Order: sequence, then C-alpha cells, then structure tokens
Amino acid sequence: MNRLQYFASRLVLVGVSFIGIILVTFLFTQIVPGGPVEQYIASLKGVGGEGGASGLASEAMSQEQIESIRRIYNLDKPLHHRFWIWLVDDRFGMQADSYRFTNKTTWELISEKFPVSLSFGIPSLILTYLICIPLGIAKALRNGKTFDLVSSLIVFILYALPAFAFGMVLRMLFSGTMEWGLDWFPLGGFRSPDWETLGTWARIKDQVWHMFLPVSCYVIGNFAVMTLLMKNSLLEQISQDYVRTVLAKGATIQHAVWRHAVRNALIPIATGIGSILTIMFAGSVLIEKVFNIPGIGLLSLDAVITRDYPLFLGIVCLQSILGLLGRVLADFCYLLIDPRMDFGGGN
Repeated sequence: MNRLQYFASRLVLVGVSFIGIILVTFLFTQIVPGGPVEQYIASLKGVGGEGGASGLASEAMSQEQIESIRRIYNLDKPLHHRFWIWLVDDRFGMQADSYRFTNKTTWELISEKFPVSLSFGIPSLILTYLICIPLGIAKALRNGKTFDLVSSLIVFILYALPAFAFGMVLRMLFSGTMEWGLDWFPLGGFRSPDWETLGTWARIKDQVWHMFLPVSCYVIGNFAVMTLLMKNSLLEQISQDYVRTVLAKGATIQHAVWRHAVRNALIPIATGIGSILTIMFAGSVLIEKVFNIPGIGLLSLDAVITRDYPLFLGIVCLQSILGLLGRVLADFCYLLIDPRMDFGGGN
C-alpha cells in the first residue's frame, strides 16, 4: 500500500466513523427523557403562572395537544424518517432551526461562535508545541541535573492543577478580584465593548489583553504531558544503537541529538495533535465558563442544558470531524518527520 492509497483509505475510514458517531448520537437524543416536547410543555406551564395554567399549559394535557407539539419537532414521524430529514434535508442538521434561538439555524449559531474558539485555539496549539518541545529536549539533555529536577517539580504541579482551577487562580492574581491582586487583565470576555471603534494596533492590543489568561490555561492543560512525552521519547532515542554509532564515528553529542535523535523523538508527539485539535479548536467548556468567553464550549453546554438537540448534534458533528481529521493530520506529520515511512510495506 503506497502513501496515496493509505491516506485515501484513512479518509474513507473517517467518513464511516463520522457516520457511526452521528448515528449513535442522533439515536441518543431521540430516546433520552426530558426532550423538546417536555421542555416545550414546561415553558408553557411557566407562562401560565402558578395556579393560573389554562388549556395547553395545564397539568393534564390531552393526547391531541401533545401530538400537535410532537409534530412541531417531527417526532410524529418514524425514527429512520427523522434521521433522513436531519441528514439530508437539513444537511447534517446545519440548516435545522435551533429550538431555543428563534430564527437562527444551527450553522448560523456555530459560525458565530467557532471563530471565537478558533482565535484561542490556534495560538494555544502553537504555543504548546513551541514551549513543550524545546523544554522536553532541554530536560532530556540535562537528565538528573538541577534544571531537570526543578522543571519536573514545576511540571508535575501544573499537571496536578486542572486548567479551569488554574484559570480561577490567574483571575484572583491578575484580574483584581482580590484586594491584594493585580489588575492587569480583564475578568473575562472576548473583546472590549468599544473594540469596533478602536484602531488596528489598539484592536490587536485589546485582543491579546483578553486572550492572555485563557490561552495560558489552554497551554497548561497539555503542558505537562507533552513536555514529559518529549523528554522520555528523546531519552529513548539517545539510548538507541544508531546514536551510539554516530558518536563512535567522532560526532559530538549535540550533533547526534539534533541531527538524528530529535527527529525520531518527535513521532510520538505528533500522535497527540488529533486530540489536542478537538479541544483547542472546538473550545473548552470549563475554561470558557471561567473567563466568560462566548465560544463553542459555552454554546455546547447551553445546548445540553436546554435540550437544544439540533444545536447539540451540529456541535458534535464539528468536534467529531476535527478529531477524526486530526488523526489523519498526525499521520501526515509522520511523513514530514520521517519521509521513509511507507505505512504498510512497499512503495
């Protein structure tokens, strides 16, 4: 199997896995209690007020009234027909109307929030690799020394501290929530209210000002694992015979490490890019909640709480395709790191 055939088969597998994920998720939303009909009835009872509920909002609703509500959400149709409507007519649910946000489709809501999560996710992804790879290499080259021990202590402390808890600590220290704290950064939000009126340079400064603390939390979430993975992978490569052969030919340890061992040590790092993409680009619920960032993470939480199933399914589609394509991207990174890899024997 050559590389083109391998990636073609992987893309086919992505499609099959994607259909399987959305099918299971769709079935789950159809059978879980507390669905849109129950939510609709509860909202009508709320409108009716205490003891004043009448007709449709009363405690005992007729079967005809319940069926009329079910028709609103296509729940009167067979299950396979509902899935076909969602898959084909509504184009993977992206053209379906949100249950909660009137006059807005799933795609309109996701397209509003996705750039917000993306603006935090891309810098976080880049910084994670720019920090963790050099730090892991430095720790491996100084294995057992003071730098390695001190940095390992810091790494393990950060690993034990959840990213959202770290965010709350950062807010206390640098957002003026405590009397003794520093008022350097905003409490949360994506941009200042007057952002549209600012000049280009002022917009950049305002965006960085709002992004600094959340991006730090995103990086901390993957910082420890990536650093230790890079260190251990490099130590394993340094102990291999090919490195000893290079040293035996008179090369320096720096030459053997940087020209030979580092490239091979990067292969395990590439495997993590798929899982990181899902979190970085599709948002983190807890971090967005702490910093009040109107991204995909908060939108998905709101969809679950309000039983907005079209919106929830749309977000699941987005997260699934990111995760699956991330794994294909990891294989592509293998080729960049080691072009000799043939993925199955034979060129």
